[in-house]
Amino acid sequence: MAARRPARAAAANGEVRTGGSGRSDRRAELLRIAAGLFATRGYKQTTVRDIADEAGILSGSLYHHFSSKEEMLDEILRDFLGRLLERFTAIEEQGRDPKQVLDQLIEHSFATIHETPEAVALYQNESGALSGQPGFAYVDQLGRKIEEIWIRALTAGQKSGVFRDDVDAGMTYRFIRDTVWCAVRWYRPRGRFRHEAVAEQYLRVLYGGLVTE
Repeated sequence: MAARRPARAAAANGEVRTGGSGRSDRRAELLRIAAGLFATRGYKQTTVRDIADEAGILSGSLYHHFSSKEEMLDEILRDFLGRLLERFTAIEEQGRDPKQVLDQLIEHSFATIHETPEAVALYQNESGALSGQPGFAYVDQLGRKIEEIWIRALTAGQKSGVFRDDVDAGMTYRFIRDTVWCAVRWYRPRGRFRHEAVAEQYLRVLYGGLVTE
């Protein structure tokens, strides 16, 4: 994992404490519920009681797994960003050429939207507000590391002649980033198109455009 969890989160994690996989599974389910509520209602608007009610437990029972609502947010974001950076890094290291790297970065982004839409939406909605907040500096730090991977792929493609060099790589990244990740607002895992098909359509428009001439 790219980022190490703080001691308070690691100590509370059922995976590193004795107690078996049941505790770990329950924590994962509670985090999924919390991520969904944070994404739809907003982090500040969601209470511990809301999470407990959704999980069908008493509010006090939630504290057997997490010390606070903030710890849940921290664990969701650390896991999401850490996994994303880890996978993007592997794609960059294994890629044979810049276009292949960009293809796979985009394909994995849509796969992430499919697999963890709650975490994606939460990050989209809350990352700006968390900038500069105590204990959440890693959100910006990991975000910059991810951005650097994408820009390196775009810049390498420009230098090799695969991508046009009359556009700014940083701006191009932002165009791609915002159009890809904002798809979480409308993409439906059980909808007409699977994430693989959405990625294929996106790449077709990205490289070929809409104009037939």
